[in-house]
Amino acid sequence: MNSSSSRRIVVLISGSGTNLQALIDAQNTPRLPATQITLVLSNRKAAYGLTRAQKSDPPIPTAYLALQPYLKANPGKTRDDYDAEVAKIVLEQNPDLVVLAGWMHVFGDGFLDLLYDTEDSRRPIPVINLHPALPGAFDGTNAIERAYEAFQKGEIQHSGVMVHKVVKIVDRGEPLIVREVPIRAGEPLDSFAERLHQVEHEIIVEATKKTLDEAKPLSAVNIINQIFVLCVFSDYICQV
Repeated sequence: MNSSSSRRIVVLISGSGTNLQALIDAQNTPRLPATQITLVLSNRKAAYGLTRAQKSDPPIPTAYLALQPYLKANPGKTRDDYDAEVAKIVLEQNPDLVVLAGWMHVFGDGFLDLLYDTEDSRRPIPVINLHPALPGAFDGTNAIERAYEAFQKGEIQHSGVMVHKVVKIVDRGEPLIVREVPIRAGEPLDSFAERLHQVEHEIIVEATKKTLDEAKPLSAVNIINQIFVLCVFSDYICQV
């Protein structure tokens, strides 16, 4: 694929990378056409998502930068400085979209201001985040466990997942895609979490495509290429 015509995304992770894998599997298919993951960045060195990226075909470049090692190596620097450094790494990729796929670090102004800044005539780069809860419910960490506990107390009947735009208030950006996930009576937490993760794998791809289609619509050439790909996937013979 011509890299100049592809939609470029950077994915930020902290863990095993199952949602990253969903994006890897979808890139350059009808689910996520003309799309290239140009970098996977983790704030945890042992995150298996880095291995997923390196083992993909072709391999995806990776990077690692954690807050505490950064602060230790740079006396006098702050959390905002770290966030800005992450933003600089991301911006080097000239992405059309940044996807937070299990990124366990809350960004402050140092990251978002650089991504959304348009003072240098650069268009703002959208940032989206996957959160395992419904809008306005269980913001922040441990959302799955907190929802499950609330169900046991009879406070809720279901939870869900969403992908939302990232703003400076944690998990309060505009929802892009929302799915409810019921909690079953007597169901173990692990079983509920697994069902919820399966939904995550679907909507992170859907929200990525939705955002890219708005930020960088497919060119005529890419549309023709994707029609051909769709025909191949459908076992038809097409002539364009």
